[in-house]
Amino acid sequence: MTKTTRTEAPHTALGFYHKISHLRSDTWNALTHDLADVLRSEKSGRTRRLVKAIGIKLTRLEIIEDYHAFPSSEDFRHLWSLFNQRQYAQLDKVVNRLVRALVSESYRRRPIDLSDTDAEDIENHDALARFRRGHPGFNSSAQPYFEVLLVDNLSFQEDEVVRDAFYRMRREEDRFVYDVVTVRSFEDALIAVLVNPNIQACLIRYEFPYKSKYNLSAIRRTLEGLSETDLENQSASERSIQLGAMIHQLRPEIDQFLVTNGEVETTASRDIDHFTRIFYRETDYIEQHHTILRAIDNRYRTPFFDALREYSRKPTGVFHAMPISRGKSITRSHWAGQMIDFYGINIFLAETSATSGGLDSLLQPYGPIKKAQEYAARAFGSRESFFVTNGTSTANKIVVQALVKPGDVVLVDRDCHKSHHYGLVLTGAYASYLDSYPLNDYSMYGAVPLKTIKRTLLEYKRAGRLDEVKMLLLTNCTFDGVVYDTRRVMEECLAIKPDLMFLWDEAWFAFATFNPTYRPRTAMNAAGTLRDRYRSPAYRREYAAWKARFDALDPDDEATWLEQRLLPDPDHVRIRVYATHSTHKTLTSLRQGSMIHIYDQDFRQKVEATFHEAYMTHTSTSPNYQILASLDVGRMQAEMEGFELVNSQIETALSLREQLYNHPLLKKYFQVLKNGDMIPAEYRQSGVETFYDRHRGWHQMEEAWAQDEFVVDPTRVTIAIGNTGVDGDQFRTDYLMNQFGIQINKTSRNTVLFMTNIGTSRSSIAYLIDVLIRLAKDFERRWEDSGRSERKVIEHRIHSLTRELPPLPDFSHFHDAFRPSAGDGTPEGDIRRAYFLSYDDSNTDYLRFDNGALQRELEEGREVVSASFVIPYPPGFPVLVPGQVISREIIDFLQALDVKEVHGYRPELGLLIFNEQALARTPNH
Repeated sequence: MTKTTRTEAPHTALGFYHKISHLRSDTWNALTHDLADVLRSEKSGRTRRLVKAIGIKLTRLEIIEDYHAFPSSEDFRHLWSLFNQRQYAQLDKVVNRLVRALVSESYRRRPIDLSDTDAEDIENHDALARFRRGHPGFNSSAQPYFEVLLVDNLSFQEDEVVRDAFYRMRREEDRFVYDVVTVRSFEDALIAVLVNPNIQACLIRYEFPYKSKYNLSAIRRTLEGLSETDLENQSASERSIQLGAMIHQLRPEIDQFLVTNGEVETTASRDIDHFTRIFYRETDYIEQHHTILRAIDNRYRTPFFDALREYSRKPTGVFHAMPISRGKSITRSHWAGQMIDFYGINIFLAETSATSGGLDSLLQPYGPIKKAQEYAARAFGSRESFFVTNGTSTANKIVVQALVKPGDVVLVDRDCHKSHHYGLVLTGAYASYLDSYPLNDYSMYGAVPLKTIKRTLLEYKRAGRLDEVKMLLLTNCTFDGVVYDTRRVMEECLAIKPDLMFLWDEAWFAFATFNPTYRPRTAMNAAGTLRDRYRSPAYRREYAAWKARFDALDPDDEATWLEQRLLPDPDHVRIRVYATHSTHKTLTSLRQGSMIHIYDQDFRQKVEATFHEAYMTHTSTSPNYQILASLDVGRMQAEMEGFELVNSQIETALSLREQLYNHPLLKKYFQVLKNGDMIPAEYRQSGVETFYDRHRGWHQMEEAWAQDEFVVDPTRVTIAIGNTGVDGDQFRTDYLMNQFGIQINKTSRNTVLFMTNIGTSRSSIAYLIDVLIRLAKDFERRWEDSGRSERKVIEHRIHSLTRELPPLPDFSHFHDAFRPSAGDGTPEGDIRRAYFLSYDDSNTDYLRFDNGALQRELEEGREVVSASFVIPYPPGFPVLVPGQVISREIIDFLQALDVKEVHGYRPELGLLIFNEQALARTPNH
């Protein structure tokens, strides 16, 4: 096998890096099968086709492994040598050992010498290690392993010398162990950080070329906007700095070090804060080694978790509240000992209500909790971060109460989480509801179009009340996975109102920070990007040119504002952005562990005092320390391996989607909703309808995420099940849960949502696919075995679930009694006043719609007004809020719902409404 043959089709493996780890492991496994087949067929002489297949796989794997420390380039030279010498038996032995080392990850714990043909006990050794790990005598705190990316145009001999030099720096007392992976070009460095999640640090050294020897289509989007000619003509120093900036953009958690042979003092004086340290070329390896380990340790620390563990080891006399503290009430019990058997003793040793002895107060942190929150701010790109121990519902209420007061106007999507509606009740701010685009065929809503938001802001501007609008509140991403272009939304809104505050409910999107495709659509990343953009001279020039064009148009024509992409004035704009994360939903944390992230330029001077009051109002004086510790550990895990875990999550979701797209029986009963199904064409500027093509695989995902107003998160797999003849709630309970133990959160009338997360394994996906195939076969048999009358029943049910779907109702309007400015045409309402008016039962009646009573009132011209929230589960958002006029469309929708759980509705009595006397006694403001 010649070198020319080995480099054929070099882009084969890397055209779509979203599934690179699956491709890597599957190709190694396929190689072992091919080698086994060669050995079996050697005697027959029919090995040519198999040998060719082995060469292709080795070529593909060599490209992938070029970006990993194990197996090394030396290892691959050994593999090719065996292959070229036709030593297939020996090659089979070496490849199997290599695969076992990759699967067991034993290469993380000790060097693997593939040339040592006598070392055949790797698999058994690792099995024993895994067995011991569950026993007290096993050292589970072994040195964590990572890889250092070295960017330098080294020869193979120089590469071996450098790697050996770093290897010799290892000491038993080191907290971590690492290996070095070398790349020789600008492009190779970028692809390495994309495909190798083990890379935690990067040394950029000396001179290296721009172009890779491979055709790296995976970084096409990353390099967009950069001139290849300019990059090739850059000085070595400029190219290194440019590379560091791009690596930081892709994976900001990586610690970067610049090694220069120029004037290091001049380089250090530049504004290049994405480098942790700059070394001169003569700096020895010892200093670089310790600097790398120290940087990794800075991310690996868990201040509060460490303090809590230390506290649990102290002998303490407990003379405060909580009998369970230190486990005293349990260890002394003759009856409650099963709690220790189940949970273990540590959870009780760490239980306390003390805020001293090395611990801290959540309400006024000064020690390890304060430090842990600072680390969280670093990880998520915020200026301030706060831990919340009673869920994102409370986090949302804290932010709303901190930012708005009675009489302020808040623009809010109507189908947001109920905590936002209740937050407005608590604060007395007026709700101006925004309608999301409907997906009537699937009984779900999408998200709020930007034109709708701009149009509403312009209504307040025309009414002379724009100063009363304080905040825009949106859900990103939605329960169903619809994601906003947060940067564009904020930029265009700030062009109309430059001091507008934003609250992005990212309960389901905390993981997005740790993936380069997702990150730009997160609130914190967009806020930081906009702040840097508006401070730059380039933006001032861009704004001046735009303003000249805009001023030539008719400012009184609404189309001038709606059809143009708006830019804010850099002299007046303020970045004031808040995000709430359900850390426990998409990252590692105990239940109810959430965070508030803040990027507000005016926080110190305008919000800090009210924020802390709101935080005090809603935060327990006895917060759960175990939840706080889990938030601390969850942050650390996200910084150290979030990139790897999120990539794995995406890969498993894409694998599930692939099977559902391609399996003929699954397609018949289970339709996976694609980008085009959930995002109308007018909001898909890229024109991309699906991220998947049967022949080209996963493509165009980055294109859609970079351009479109809305995109769908592919890790949230919504499946239309109308063709089964079973509604969503029944499918979840009777089929998935009761028969197979599969749990899901959300359904609509004819859809079910499968959410993958960082804990989802390929085995879990395989089990789900197996279950869906079994169910599809059952539905197939049901149809084949049914008689004529039974088929009519099935057909009627399918028709009902796929054709007889009532349009989703828009928000109707508030009754004039609850509209503070009914005369000026603005839509806001005072739900607080309506909410508390219903406390006096003389103001309310019940009216049923299942017997037609409410409908008759509507036909007679009465404005029937809801006196309570009405929230069906699913979909889980208020269909009615206090003070809202009930429309016929809302009643039709409620009648069509197949769900049993509707909060605020009592079937035996009906809907709670205001009587006409109460409305007459309630003047508007």
